[in-house]
Amino acid sequence: MIDRRRFLEGVGTLALTTAAIAAFGAGDLGFIGRAEAQSADEAKLMALGALPDQVLGKADAPVTIVEYASLTCSHCAHFHETTYPVLKSKYIDTGKVRFILREFPLDIVAKAAFMLARCAGDGKYYPMTDTLFETQKNWAYSQNPAQALMAIAKQGGMSEQQFNACLNDAKLAGQIDEVAKRGSELGVDATPTFFINGKKVSGALSPEDLDKELAPLLGSN
Repeated sequence: MIDRRRFLEGVGTLALTTAAIAAFGAGDLGFIGRAEAQSADEAKLMALGALPDQVLGKADAPVTIVEYASLTCSHCAHFHETTYPVLKSKYIDTGKVRFILREFPLDIVAKAAFMLARCAGDGKYYPMTDTLFETQKNWAYSQNPAQALMAIAKQGGMSEQQFNACLNDAKLAGQIDEVAKRGSELGVDATPTFFINGKKVSGALSPEDLDKELAPLLGSN
């Protein structure tokens, strides 16, 4: 078992407990409400960060959506369960939108989950985050989130040794912190927060909200 000092530094996530979740704040604490009509400098938004962006969609898509999310945020999970499938089939898969999910963990459990997604291997980041959002209630609020996360990791092909090594990777933990810090510098203060061609939109978009945001950018009604 990792000692409490390293646990509190965000490296020893094998020691995750219910008390730790409460101490760091879980899920809904990140949601504040919709705050539109703000923009980010696109050069700063798309600049190379501490970790390479995981990109879905065509590089030359006319619209780029960057989402800052926490894997323990219930509003983020709701978006990924209800609106994201529409976004992917209607806009990403058709070449209209390039999508990037960036890490903005609200607590130590979300940080651990994002570390696992980054360790999952080539092409497995989004399958892993999809699974984590879909099963959020099973691990994010578990009395033993480390054990629950290990089960998910094993289903994704990760061994227990790889799981332990991933969650003790101090460099990766620091890089995720840097991604979140950059989000804060761009004005992210709630999850989920989206930047749609640089325009900041906070809150879980419904399919209808998404269509309204994208219509003027794509020249559709």
